Amino acid sequence: MKSLPIAGFCVFISVASVWSGAPQEKPARQFLNLAGKPKPPGYTHVVTARSGRLVFISGQGGTSRDGKLPEDFSSQANNTFENLRSCLALAGGRFEDIVKINYYVTDMANTAELRRVRANYLNMEAPPASTLVQAGLGSGALLEVEAIALVPE
Repeated sequence: MKSLPIAGFCVFISVASVWSGAPQEKPARQFLNLAGKPKPPGYTHVVTARSGRLVFISGQGGTSRDGKLPEDFSSQANNTFENLRSCLALAGGRFEDIVKINYYVTDMANTAELRRVRANYLNMEAPPASTLVQAGLGSGALLEVEAIALVPE
């Protein structure tokens, strides 16, 4: 009996797996970054999704459940993510279902605190694609966040 060279064996295995008819299913979501570029802190360049129900969450601010808007950024950020949690739950989703998120801040100096608070809610190993924009927000708001989620059927 003749032994196959390693390369021939590898080709045989590849062809056999294609012929077996076993589906090569992709994950429901893929988080991708451009090749040759360092992984950006806290966001992903591209998120792909196979199936599910898209949920669009309008901008949420830092007003607490009692209707008050704290003056400090950290409290507003925590309230904002709790408000997002409530919106996601209303649609049957979770933070893990977010595929795109936009942050609007009045002062870019609050970016480090935003990242600290955000890490308590979002998966930073596979973060959603995101955008951070400095904007003028009204009525004492320091932060607004909107999101798109892909909720499994």
